[in-house]
Amino acid sequence: MTEVCFVGDADCDLQYELLSRETAREALSTYDLRRPFENAIALSTVSLGAAVSLCNDLNWYVVRFVDDVLVREPSVDDDEWLSRELATAVRDGDVTGPDTGEYLKVYGLEEPEPTPEDPNPKGPPALVEPLYVSRQDGAVPEYDLRDVDDTVVVRLTEGEFTV
Repeated sequence: MTEVCFVGDADCDLQYELLSRETAREALSTYDLRRPFENAIALSTVSLGAAVSLCNDLNWYVVRFVDDVLVREPSVDDDEWLSRELATAVRDGDVTGPDTGEYLKVYGLEEPEPTPEDPNPKGPPALVEPLYVSRQDGAVPEYDLRDVDDTVVVRLTEGEFTV
């Protein structure tokens, strides 16, 4: 199964924006929606082609309310995500899975902070401050923008990396 994750813009509630609009709601109605990250919606599709097609179907909403689209394709990597542009290139046969791992965007992952009102906060972790790096000797460089609980690695096209 291929996973798609829509990460919302910081200034909107992505779930509300997508599910309050009939066309997007209908396109998403056949999927089991999850929240792997704060202000994000994820789902599983049957293939990489179906994932890219769904992104294309929702493009009007993606342009307006989504900060990033992540696609995880097991035939490329079980743990690392692909950018939407790279997922499209893999689907179209312009690049193969093994040729996708050089250019990366690494997000920090922060768990919800305890507060006096809520010492044990629940909810998904937040993606924070991406770091653009290239793989060094086959390894992902360490995330060093801030102290984080974990990281999320997203593979990019060369064009996305050099912009």
